[in-house]
Amino acid sequence: MPDKNQSNTCDEIIFSSFFKSHIKALRNFLLYKFGNAEQAEDAAQEAFVKLWQNCASVPLEKAKSYIYTIANNTTLNQIAHQKVVLKYEKNFTGLDKTNQSPEYLLEEKQFQAKLLKAIENLNEKQRTAFLMHRIDGKKYSEIALELNISVKAVEKRIHLALLSLRKEIDI
Repeated sequence: MPDKNQSNTCDEIIFSSFFKSHIKALRNFLLYKFGNAEQAEDAAQEAFVKLWQNCASVPLEKAKSYIYTIANNTTLNQIAHQKVVLKYEKNFTGLDKTNQSPEYLLEEKQFQAKLLKAIENLNEKQRTAFLMHRIDGKKYSEIALELNISVKAVEKRIHLALLSLRKEIDI
C-alpha cells in the first residue's frame, strides 16, 4: 500500500511545481548536447511528457533522474538520426554549404566527431557531472547536492572526465 505521505508525481500541482523547478536546468543540459535551442526544448518537453505518462510508476524522489535519463536517451537518438541525415545529404547532394577549404572542413568534422564520441564514451557519472558543471554552469557544491554525493566525488568525476576527454581527443 502506497505511503500517504509520499508525494505523488501524478498530482498536477506537484508536477507543475516540479516542471517549473527543473525545466531550465534540463533545457541547458540539452542545449549543450544538441547545440540547438529548438531541439533542446523538444527533448526537454518529451522527457516531461513521458514523466507525466508514467507518473504512477515514477516516485517524485526519482523523477529528476528519470527526466534526465529520458532526455539523454532522446538526445542520443536524435544525434544518431542527425548523423544518418548528414551522411545522406553528403552522399547524395554533394553540396558544400560553406566557402571553407575542404581540409578545414574535414578537420572540423573529425574534431566534432571525436568530441561527441569522447563525451558519449564517458561513464554516466562522469558525463553527468561534467555536463552539469560545464553546460549548466553549476558549482561543485550544487552538483554534489543534486546528485547526493560529496564535493570531492564531484571533483574526482569531473577531473577523470577531463582526463578522458583529453586522452581521446589528443589535445
